[in-house]
Amino acid sequence: MTDLLLLIFLFLAAGVVAVPIASRLGLGSVLGYLSAGMVISPLLSVLNVQVESIQHVAEFGVVMMLFLVGLELEPKLLWSMRHRLLGLGGLQVGLTCALVMLGFIALGYTWQVSLAVGLVFSLSSTAIVLQTLNEKGLFKSQGGQASFSVLLFQDIAVIPMLALLPLLASTELLSLASTVSNESSASNPSSDMADHASSLSLVAGLPGWAAGLVTAAAVAAVVLVGSRLTRPVFRFIAMANLRELFTATALGMVVGIALLMSLVGLSPALGTFLAGVVLANSEYRHELESHIYPFKGLLLGLFFMTVGAGINFELFLFDTGTVLGLTFGLIAIKALVLWVLSVVFGINGTDRWLVTLGLAQAGEFGFVLLTFTVGQAIIPQVLADQLLLVVALSMLLTPAMFIVFERVIAPRLTGAQQQRPSDTIAHQSDIIIAGHGRVGGIVNRMLGSAQYKTTVIDFSSKQLEVLRTFGFQAYFGDATRPDLLAAAGIAQAKVLVIAIDGREQITALAQYVGHNWPHVHVVARALDRTHVYELWATGCRDVIRETYDSSLRMGRSTLEAMGLDTAQATHLRNQFEQADRNGMLELAEVYKPGVPAHDNPEYVATAKQITDSMRVSMQRQGVDDPG
Repeated sequence: MTDLLLLIFLFLAAGVVAVPIASRLGLGSVLGYLSAGMVISPLLSVLNVQVESIQHVAEFGVVMMLFLVGLELEPKLLWSMRHRLLGLGGLQVGLTCALVMLGFIALGYTWQVSLAVGLVFSLSSTAIVLQTLNEKGLFKSQGGQASFSVLLFQDIAVIPMLALLPLLASTELLSLASTVSNESSASNPSSDMADHASSLSLVAGLPGWAAGLVTAAAVAAVVLVGSRLTRPVFRFIAMANLRELFTATALGMVVGIALLMSLVGLSPALGTFLAGVVLANSEYRHELESHIYPFKGLLLGLFFMTVGAGINFELFLFDTGTVLGLTFGLIAIKALVLWVLSVVFGINGTDRWLVTLGLAQAGEFGFVLLTFTVGQAIIPQVLADQLLLVVALSMLLTPAMFIVFERVIAPRLTGAQQQRPSDTIAHQSDIIIAGHGRVGGIVNRMLGSAQYKTTVIDFSSKQLEVLRTFGFQAYFGDATRPDLLAAAGIAQAKVLVIAIDGREQITALAQYVGHNWPHVHVVARALDRTHVYELWATGCRDVIRETYDSSLRMGRSTLEAMGLDTAQATHLRNQFEQADRNGMLELAEVYKPGVPAHDNPEYVATAKQITDSMRVSMQRQGVDDPG
């Protein structure tokens, strides 16, 4: 018990220390977990800990992750991905496998060994890539969705790979493995029991057609449970009104599906993903997410730490050149294949680089398949040890490649896309709109409906092409540039609407126009309350918080849902708005630029006073204090 507690504490402490540091440095949580595993690796060796055993448990985090991904995908959305799923994913696996196979044949290995290595290296890391895409908000992008399609196909492809690999067994390695196995059984009879326990299967020994029927029945059972039985089961559990029972049921469902898939020889991750898709439209979807998510996060973190701890530094130091050569060769081959396929499938710009760099590593299934190939006498143990190190190192380099994409490639590509000459502004008007995104676009449409002419300047060439498709006149350029503002007619303009995205750019533009063209009425978009104060300090007096009005409408709707009639709710909404606007003026006077609001005692005291005054005012209007 003491050893187990020490091990749990060691992993938890390593993660708690390393991940915040990595996140603070902008490296992401995955690299933090990997680094934590490498740091504690020597200590684990001293304690004689079998990292592989822990890794088998931690891999369940990947299963849970795919279940949660499935919950986010409706069946219609999954069907719409079928072309990329089969085309992009299938070609990536096939071409990568073929190129790696040719490379190992050139190195002198047999075609059987080379094919096995090609299959192993064609897979990428579902755990690292999806975790990083979600962390960086890239999952919904075109590149993120393409990456997910490839990863999903790879997870599906593991099933036929497991069926194909035994056909590649070497006669020499089989005889050697048989000898070693007999000696091991003679010296350790209990190993036979362990082998029997680990070989439970519903399809073992069945003819092909029967095994197929059992497998199909298992998949049908998953669909049936998800679509028909989940609702009554969770309603029954809800009767107990115990949150821990709901958690236990959610975990039990995921574990049970994974077990069933394992028993019929399918990927547990694939089975739980299918169950997640079936449950995507369920009313219990959000409850399932909230109960599963913490376990997924902990197990994935543990998995990444075991990857870092599993790196064989002794072998790496002994054969550094070979290991590094294989690692970078693999990354280069996969990057080349992904780049070409991205071109073929119309993935452009930063999304193409996201797919290319994001999927250029080997994956966690590589550990499983390499262990399987050694057991099936396909790949010799010496080569497998090297390849395991290549898999681990390529996974370790993945966060670094995402950093290169985010900090080097994406800014340059975005800049290159914008480095075209500013448009010549053909006409001037009384109203200039800087930025035509989700804020400026609505303003422009409203003014146009009222028969006002506007001059729109936007820095996104892609956005302008879309606007021109719908008949809107807009000009490409940086509205913060004085020469472009002059060309747009700022000297004669009456109003400037600042609706660009950048906080600093909005503030700088408002300050410049207010100082040089004081006759122009500036309507500025503010990102939050603090930004209001910053704009107020520049002299801008017409500041609009971008989410303020919608929040007021939501508050009014909530009051109506609580039983107030529309007139009462609207009156209270107006009272609150007036009080909040007056309070903003008071707070703007005591706000200190560069000092966080909670560290400014005068600001905190004023805010509390305003809140108390609002509460009193609301009570006078006949609203009871819920506190």
